[in-house]
Formats: sequence, C-alpha cells, structure tokens
Amino acid sequence: MALIELKNVCKIYKMGNSEVYALNNVNFKVNKGEFILFLGPSGSGKSTLMHIVGCLDKPTKGKVILKGREVSKFSSDKLAEIRNKTIGFVFQTFNLIRTLNILENVSLPLIFQNIPLSERIKRAKKYIELVGLKGKENHKPTELSGGEQQRVAIARALVTNPEIILADEPTGNLDSKTGKKIMNNLKEINEEGKTIIVVTHDISLTSYADRVVHIRDGKIEKET
Repeated sequence: MALIELKNVCKIYKMGNSEVYALNNVNFKVNKGEFILFLGPSGSGKSTLMHIVGCLDKPTKGKVILKGREVSKFSSDKLAEIRNKTIGFVFQTFNLIRTLNILENVSLPLIFQNIPLSERIKRAKKYIELVGLKGKENHKPTELSGGEQQRVAIARALVTNPEIILADEPTGNLDSKTGKKIMNNLKEINEEGKTIIVVTHDISLTSYADRVVHIRDGKIEKET
C-alpha cells in the first residue's frame, strides 16, 4: 500500500467568471521511505501540490489518501492533528519565530502534543545536535546564518518524529555550498527511513531523489 496517493486531484480557483486550474487531474503515489522531488517552474502548481499532500489544503476534486485513509474529506481539526503527528514541514523562508531562541523554536511543535517540558527540551536538544548546531540552543534566529536557520527548521520538522518531511524550496534562499549541506542533511534523514518530498524549480537537486516528478501548468508531465 502506498504511503500517499493522489487520485484525479484538481485544485480550481474562481477568477471572475473563469476557472483556473492550479492542479489538473493529478495522479501519483509515494511509497514509504522514498525521496521524491517535484520539479517545475514558478506557477506550475508544485506548491499547491505540496499544500494538498501536507494536509494544509483540500482538493476541489479528487481524493488524497494518506496511510490508507481518505484525508481529503477530513475536518480542519483532524487535518491539523495529522500534520502535527505525521508530517514535518521545511519552508524556504524558514518560518522561525524571531523572539524565541533555537531551543524554543525547535521544541514548539511538541507543545501541541502535550509533551512535558523536560521531554520537550530533551528531544529538541537531540535534533539540534543532529543538524550540527549543538551549543547554539540559546541563540535567536537573527544571530544565525541562513544555512543555520534552515537547519533549525529541519530540526523543528523532525522533533515530532514524523513519517513524512515536506520541503518547499529548501535551498532557495541559500548559496550553493550551503544548499548542498541542507540537501545532504535531508538525504541522511531519508536513509534513516523517513519519506522526503522536496518541491523545487532547481534542476541541480535532482541527483538527490529516487524519483523526479516534472510538473507544469498543474499537470504531471513525466517522471524520471
């Protein structure tokens, strides 16, 4: 059984009297432990696809099946529960809270799982060390480089021990050398059994993936 499956998924937006298809009849499967890269230009629908796979949005038509359950019909509260337990997000803009230190940023998702404070600190420190930032727990995001901030975002995505990591342009704000380090981090995490889905326009990242899914105008063109 596939970990994630999309069946005839469409995402349609109303523009006056017209309908605009951000996604148009998308079908694909992701198996547990795969490293999938969705590659496409700006406006291709790849970010919309990530939002639907990540249970941040619902399709207008079609089915989204996660671990055998059709999540496209779930309530907003149920989707939020799935996101918190099953999916970790890494965003291009890091989305760190500037007033919190690194330890607080990484441990934040555990608050919503009602994890006791001592366990939150223990787990956050574990993943901060995993991404190579031990000793910087008390730094604020503004005291770190872009690459270090992205590694904090990866640690925050991992702290809930999710099965799936979704990364939206994870190297987009980084220089090429730092970008390689981030992708190597994700590859190492994948080799430990996590399912990784990266959304990007950067063709140089294809070498990290098991499968590359090319998307354009809301449709899957091909897989390589």
